[in-house]
Amino acid sequence: MNYTETVQWMFNRLPMFQQVGSAAYKEDLTNTIAFANHIGNPEKRLRCIHVAGTNGKGSTCHLLAAVLQEAGYKVGLFTSPHLKDYRERIKVNGEMISESFVVDFIAAHQQFLEAQQLSFFEMTVGLAFTYFAHAKTDINVIEVGMGGRLDATNIITPLIAVITNIGLDHTQYLGTTLPAIANEKAGIIKPGVPVVIGAYIPETRSVFESKAVHANASIFWASDEQLQTYPSILKGAYQEANKKTVQQTLAVLQKTGAIQVSSKQIQAGFANVVVNTGLQGRWQILGLQPKIIADTAHNAHGLQMVMQQLNAESKDHLHLVLGVVNDKDLEGILPLFPKNAHYYFCKPNVPRGLDATILQKTASQFGLIGAVYNSVSEAYREACKQASPNDVVFVGGSTFVVAELF
Repeated sequence: MNYTETVQWMFNRLPMFQQVGSAAYKEDLTNTIAFANHIGNPEKRLRCIHVAGTNGKGSTCHLLAAVLQEAGYKVGLFTSPHLKDYRERIKVNGEMISESFVVDFIAAHQQFLEAQQLSFFEMTVGLAFTYFAHAKTDINVIEVGMGGRLDATNIITPLIAVITNIGLDHTQYLGTTLPAIANEKAGIIKPGVPVVIGAYIPETRSVFESKAVHANASIFWASDEQLQTYPSILKGAYQEANKKTVQQTLAVLQKTGAIQVSSKQIQAGFANVVVNTGLQGRWQILGLQPKIIADTAHNAHGLQMVMQQLNAESKDHLHLVLGVVNDKDLEGILPLFPKNAHYYFCKPNVPRGLDATILQKTASQFGLIGAVYNSVSEAYREACKQASPNDVVFVGGSTFVVAELF
């Protein structure tokens, strides 16, 4: 198989949560551990930072990687999902894994992958860890896929664990209360490994404290620290918490002697995060007059922060290109969207995409009015056509909507 055929096999042959939902969810780490053993346990040769959380973990990971690159380290970065190319998930110093490495890895282990029925994410984790070990990285920033305790990335013993925040998302797997979800995220806390908590509420703080005490792990509360954050190219007020979390994480790593990073390098990393890592889709400005903004926020916790930022934008009129997946809690997210906007409803082109007519009908119950379009691109073109120079066009609701736009 060539690269295109290999990636298509990965998507089609085995479950992928982002595409098919619950069929891809595994309830233990048995498969991941078996695969790690099969490929020689590359994770045991890696120095890692492990990042979980409901929102902000992608931005946090990219900021950490960008700073560490500025400090001269060879940095592996594992994130999900991707927007355009599968290889976006696995990078070293901002460069994507080669197509040939993906092809050769899958070919070498295809028989095992089929026999064990590994999920898309499980095999991707094994590929990432193997690639980082092969590249002889100095340090690796690893983003949890979903949850923490049962996530395939949780076979690592990191230098430090980071939990950005807790919100209601993936409740069918992680629990229906914030303490229950916090308990799943706190599953990445390892014995003796320090942990940084980005944001908390009393109910989640007690969960983190209990887990840390049980693991004899030092715990640091980034939101309680009087840190002056540095400017970043990542815009949006909601990024302030992520920057604070990153600075606290770097400070703890410095105290343990794991890294050496200067304030100048932190500033440079924050300023150059997009150039250094290729991050996309976080309050990304795609055009001016009209101002066009794309953001991948897709759950209530994240959308609340993004909508606050959107409402603060100076504009004459607001146009929203909106699409979601079919397991999204519409009653939980639609009230967050502004009523004084014109909507362009669309269906992201994935199996989990929610029919745009259903989205339009449900949205109308919350005072969100607009037309249905056959695709994301058609909805986007119409929004740009209708918008005046002083208007704002926002594209979002799902990672897949933003991915199609790109």
